[in-house]
Amino acid sequence: MRAAEAVQCALRETHPEVETKVVDVLDFAAPLFRRMYREGYLGLASAAPRAFGYFYDAFDRPGEAMPLREFARGFFQRRGMKDFVRYIKEEACDAAVNTHFLPAEILADLKARGELRVPQTTVVTDFDAHRFWARRPCEHFFAGSIPGAASLICCGVPAGDITVSGIPVHPVFSRLPYRIEALKSLDLPGERPVVLQMAGGDGLGAMGEIWEVLLSVQRPLDLIAVAGKNAKARERLARAPVPARHRARVLGYTDKVHELMAAAELLVSKPGGLSVSEALSCGLPFAAIMTIPGQEKRNADFLLDHGAGIRIESPADLAGQVSALLEDPRRLRAMRQSALKLARPSAAFKVAEKAVELAGAAQTAAAAPA
Repeated sequence: MRAAEAVQCALRETHPEVETKVVDVLDFAAPLFRRMYREGYLGLASAAPRAFGYFYDAFDRPGEAMPLREFARGFFQRRGMKDFVRYIKEEACDAAVNTHFLPAEILADLKARGELRVPQTTVVTDFDAHRFWARRPCEHFFAGSIPGAASLICCGVPAGDITVSGIPVHPVFSRLPYRIEALKSLDLPGERPVVLQMAGGDGLGAMGEIWEVLLSVQRPLDLIAVAGKNAKARERLARAPVPARHRARVLGYTDKVHELMAAAELLVSKPGGLSVSEALSCGLPFAAIMTIPGQEKRNADFLLDHGAGIRIESPADLAGQVSALLEDPRRLRAMRQSALKLARPSAAFKVAEKAVELAGAAQTAAAAPA
């Protein structure tokens, strides 16, 4: 949703005449489908991450035919997403931008059956592309990285149909404040390192345990935790006693993430595609904590391969690794430079331009005489 909203914001800035809608396809799902799709993913990823990683990799074998699995998934989706199919047929939009593979699969199936002519583009919101993303017919694909584009090609997507754009982030990440301005806006003195802890918009993961370990770091810090929409996590973090050597702040959902990242020296977070992309745009070193096998592991691998982050396997390792990193300004500076080299803060604008191009072509084709 954050990637979709970023593209919508870019469209409103550059093409205010274009009407846009951001839709969560699971709002249209049958209750059982929605529960299994959302809670099944979160439950398996949290309770049995190794099993989740096994299934993630098992379904990601480019070029390998898996007719039974694909039939079962397609049958399940068609039955569970009938209302969305009805909606997209009735909406009469001129172009569709997918920031998740579920709508991309549904639209591709409808297009292949001749039931829909809407041109679509698929935006991969991780730095590697699972084969689920490579559904066609699709007019264009946007990859988060060069390795991600290579994965799409291995799944049969023509290279000419792929743009390596990065992952769309809100346009504010393309015009960040200077650090001194961000510190002032956040009422931070700036004489000690700022360490930012995040866990996505829903505040998932072992936030309390991670927060308590950060509070145990001996070096004086400005610690900020963003619990997102998770009120219980925010309450737990707020109750934790803060040693006198630290200053600490616990936030809920906020629209100041760009300022927080601009002010911070280090981000401690799960390596979701959007969080990583936002951090790269800010040149912010990333400490990927308790990485789940699957897309999170691949996102963390991307950071490590390019020297823009570190991986921390458990909270027990966190205090030592954070302390060592903060005591090594040369390494931190190198990680910041590496992050900035990877940053693609204008990705949303590239996707927006392609969407307008596809919509214009569709309107022209519809107006042409038969």
